[in-house]
Amino acid sequence: MSGILRYAMRRLGFYAIAAWGAITLNFFLPRMMPGDPASTLFGRFKGRMEPEALERLQELLGYGEGSIFVQYIAYLKSLFQGELGTSIAYFPEPVFNVIRSGMAWTLLLAGTAVIISFLIGSLLGAWAAWNRGGRLDNWAPAIFALLGAFPYFWMAMLASYVFAFQLEWFPIRHAYGANVDPGWSWAFVDSVISHLFLPALTMVIASLAGWMLMMRSTMIEVLGQKSIAYARARGISEKRIFLHYAVRNAILPSLTSFGMALGFVVSGALLTEIIFSYPGEGYLLIQAVQTQDYPLLQGLFLAITLSVLAANFFVDILTAVFDPRTR
Repeated sequence: MSGILRYAMRRLGFYAIAAWGAITLNFFLPRMMPGDPASTLFGRFKGRMEPEALERLQELLGYGEGSIFVQYIAYLKSLFQGELGTSIAYFPEPVFNVIRSGMAWTLLLAGTAVIISFLIGSLLGAWAAWNRGGRLDNWAPAIFALLGAFPYFWMAMLASYVFAFQLEWFPIRHAYGANVDPGWSWAFVDSVISHLFLPALTMVIASLAGWMLMMRSTMIEVLGQKSIAYARARGISEKRIFLHYAVRNAILPSLTSFGMALGFVVSGALLTEIIFSYPGEGYLLIQAVQTQDYPLLQGLFLAITLSVLAANFFVDILTAVFDPRTR
């Protein structure tokens, strides 16, 4: 355990430096552009705002008086206090509150879809490779690859047309019904699940083939190694060989991809959220672009970057647990 702890501390230092770099870039990149967001927004309302309002707008967006270094220190101080500015599209709501509300729904939708597709796809891939030449191995890769070839937003539109418009089995707008109050009640939970089912299903179907084929390919390679033959020669049970020798080693490459996918969950399932009007981070990102909400855009980009770093750190630790050689 001490070896894992030392490895975790080393990796934490690396990711802390990467996070500081991301925060710094998030501060300087908008300021390297010609002009500033405050002047752009002021130009949209030219003739309807007093000139003095420009100074107040610059201060609101973090472009106040002082050198660039002073603004940077103020930015870091505000960031550690959880203050990311005020959203323009949702004025006067703070950016932090806007991102937090959207992130909860994104984690529920995209996070659930990624975890389910990873678990089911990896299990099917491992079982297909273990029973190579069987029915699952012959039919499942081709069927899932065919389904995965269709763009997931096309599948989302097809699913919404068939199951929502024609059959009226599921709702397609928002995260829960307008006639229920948010809270820990069965009516609210049932409404959330019914609104979640279709968008999550399309994402799972579209990504299942990738996880299955990746796991199947790695599993076949692992099963051909001498360690598997040696384990069988020692008389170890097939169940133990499958779980502890084959799957444990074959899952390592998939874990890295899973970490990246889990990190990018925070960016939201952009097109799926738009099609189903699901109030996640992707939906917020589109609104921020359309309304030129610079504080919200900066906050979203920073949240996505830090989430990817956090997910990769988690996968590094998990890989070190499964494979001691990485320490």
